[in-house]
Amino acid sequence: MASIALQSAASGLSALNTQLDVIANNLANVNTAGYKSSRANFQDLIYVERAQPGVENANGDQRPTGLYVGLGVKVSGTQLDFSQGAPLTTNRTLDVMIDGIGFFQVRVQDDLGSGGVAYTRAGNFDVNADGELVLANDQGRRVDPSIQIPPDALSIDIDSTGRVFVAVPGEAEPQEVGQIEIATFVNPAGLKQIGENLYVESAASGPPILGEPGLENRGRLIQGMIEASNVDPTRELIELIRTQRAFEMNSQTIRTADETLRSVAQLRR
Repeated sequence: MASIALQSAASGLSALNTQLDVIANNLANVNTAGYKSSRANFQDLIYVERAQPGVENANGDQRPTGLYVGLGVKVSGTQLDFSQGAPLTTNRTLDVMIDGIGFFQVRVQDDLGSGGVAYTRAGNFDVNADGELVLANDQGRRVDPSIQIPPDALSIDIDSTGRVFVAVPGEAEPQEVGQIEIATFVNPAGLKQIGENLYVESAASGPPILGEPGLENRGRLIQGMIEASNVDPTRELIELIRTQRAFEMNSQTIRTADETLRSVAQLRR
C-alpha cells in the first residue's frame, strides 16, 4: 500500500531536516577558529520481508532474489571531520596553532567534562587579571596545566614543544614559566561537543593521551598563528542544494502516495 511510501518519504524529510541543521551550523561557524565541520550519516531502516530468497518450488528451482520493501531512513549520527584547517598568520604573541593532531586542554566545571577538563583546537589565548593563560572567549577558560605570566613580562615566547618563556626586567636569559601539553585520542570523532568550541571525553573517544607537542605523533606548536575553521563553504553549499533537491523529491513522493490513496478510497465508493 501507498502508506509505506508515505512513511518512507516522511522519514526522509525528517532525516534531511537534520542534515540541513548540520549544514547550517557548519556555515555559521565558517569563521570560528579551530572549528571542525560535521556531516550527517544516514542508514536505512528495517525491511518488510514479503518473499525470501532461495525458496524452492515443487520443481526444485530456487528463487534467485527476495522481495523486501524498506521503511525509510534515519540519521545514524553526526561525524566530525578533524582535518587540518588553514593556518592564519596573526603575529600575535599569544596566538598558537597546533600543526598536526592533538588538542589544547582547558579547565571547565566538573559537570561539563570528565575531571573538569575539556579540549579544543582553538589557540587564540589571552591572560586574565591573575596573569593566567586563558582562552580568549566569553568564558575565559584557563589552560591546563595552569601557566602564569608575570605582570612585568617584556615578551612571551612559545616554542614548538609548548614551553613558555618570558623575558623580565633585570634578567639576561628568558625564564621558563610553564609547558603547554596537548592531548590525543584513539577516536577523536567520538568526543562529545559541549559548545564554546570545546570537546569532552566520552566512552567512544577513549581517555586522553597527554604529552609534549611534537613527540609521539603529536602536532607541534606554531606561535603567532591560529588554525582557521576547516569548513569548505563551496562543498557545504553544494550539499545544501543536494539536500534541498532531495527534500523536494521526498515531498513529491508524499503527494503521489496521497493521490494514490485517494484513488483507492474512491474505488470503494
